[in-house]
Amino acid sequence: MESVQQGLAENIAAVEQRIAAACARAGRPRQSVTLLAVTKVFPVSAILDAYACGLRQFGENYVQEFESKAPQARPLPGARFHLIGHLQSNKSSKAGELFDVIQTVDSPKLARRLDSLGRPIEIMIEVKLSHEDAKHGCDPQDLPALVEAIRSCPNLNLTGLMTMPPWSDDPEPSRPYFRRLRQLAEAHRLPQLSMGMSHDLEVAIEEGSTLVRIGTALFGSRKGLL
Repeated sequence: MESVQQGLAENIAAVEQRIAAACARAGRPRQSVTLLAVTKVFPVSAILDAYACGLRQFGENYVQEFESKAPQARPLPGARFHLIGHLQSNKSSKAGELFDVIQTVDSPKLARRLDSLGRPIEIMIEVKLSHEDAKHGCDPQDLPALVEAIRSCPNLNLTGLMTMPPWSDDPEPSRPYFRRLRQLAEAHRLPQLSMGMSHDLEVAIEEGSTLVRIGTALFGSRKGLL
């Protein structure tokens, strides 16, 4: 266990170094960017080890998967859990119980379902900026109406936007998507931007990301786990 945590601590230090360097290049303070550890597919021990190494923000993609981890993960003092995968309406009730932040709201219907649960939930809107069928999110032209709908829900605290650009080994093609999301957030006075992953976090931070979603650079490849 100690060797696992030591390896993870080294990975965290390397990611922290990348984030700090990107912030310095962008003229931003390091504390302006949150490191979200993405633990989807990995066992709950990955959350416990990362917590022991000092991380407090965790991202999961699947409601059902995190439900099995929650008995051990939820009691961790100060830990916050973000849903970063697509949320189906029929799982909104369970998601509202399990997660502190839901980053993937993409419709007024889903927002109203979460609001009806009666507990405070931090919300981000997923915006679809690519034309890939596999990507989810709100169309940019529908964003004003969705922002208004969420802001009318008393239990939801809308803090920002998130997006997933088309995959590329080269981080530069992601830049225009990140820039567009920042422009949309500024237009709606939303301070948080969830964008950037292991391969393109530097570009995301340069374009204004306030939260980077990091899995592979911390925990290694998911091949064989999926």
